Amino acid sequence: MQPRQVRRALHGVLLLDKPLGWTSNDALQKAKGLLRALKGGHTGTLDPLATGLLPLCFGAATKFSQASLDADKRYRATLHLGQRTSTADREGEVIEQREVHVDLAAIERACQRFQGTIDQRPPMHSALKHQGRALYEYARDGIEVERPTRPVQIHRIDIVDWQCPLLVIDVICSKGTYIRTLAEDIGQALGCGAHLAALRRTGSGPLDLTQAVTIEQLGAMDEAAREARLLPADVLLSNWPEVRLPDDEAGRFLSGLRRRTALADAPAVRVYGPQPRAFLGSAHISGGELIADRLLSPPEVQALLA
Repeated sequence: MQPRQVRRALHGVLLLDKPLGWTSNDALQKAKGLLRALKGGHTGTLDPLATGLLPLCFGAATKFSQASLDADKRYRATLHLGQRTSTADREGEVIEQREVHVDLAAIERACQRFQGTIDQRPPMHSALKHQGRALYEYARDGIEVERPTRPVQIHRIDIVDWQCPLLVIDVICSKGTYIRTLAEDIGQALGCGAHLAALRRTGSGPLDLTQAVTIEQLGAMDEAAREARLLPADVLLSNWPEVRLPDDEAGRFLSGLRRRTALADAPAVRVYGPQPRAFLGSAHISGGELIADRLLSPPEVQALLA
């Protein structure tokens, strides 16, 4: 019988390059085991079909995972034109096939139609919940659930490559955007149909795939090297304005007390004590007051300084 693994308190963010075919929870549990971490969570689900950036939060960093969940996302998507499938991706059955007679100019016009604020209907094959069950569970039972449209923001679509029938695009979008639905909509606009053949998340807020490590790379490291891959918790908020407090005010902030400030109102700021890496938590500024939102405990602040 193998000895039980001893877990430890770790604090930080691991940027993982999720492999194809794994669920987000598969990837979390594997990384958590390799790090022997007590507490961890991921910051938004990537479908098994998708690969790429999956930020994993450990210890105190889990308090700020919502920032990554709410952040804009960046994807590289491969669309297969001329084929529609039952799931809008390559895992479904082909339900319609058409000839593809489009040129690059037509593709550019179609992509431009979907930039800005658009209404999307969530696909049935998604993890979105309805009455406590994921939509894909209803889909497996052959049940179609009414799904209202909801607004999402497509900030930018760039064409990377076009080799008929495969179209590769880069997408920058708001949270909650379904790239499978976008692929289908672009195919419909082109009059030939399409499905999502591959998807890779390349960024989330200020975080980038180039900083990520694969499961294989993590597994080949010793424990010290694995721990060295952890980024500080405030990396999740690194594109937020910074507020730095003197030592006495830092203590009051950690106690949850409001503080008068001459700074302009801001919906979200990251707050530090006087030391260079003394991250204290997140806050917002309203009516001349700095108001705490998510705070680290004093032991957590000390652990992050170590």
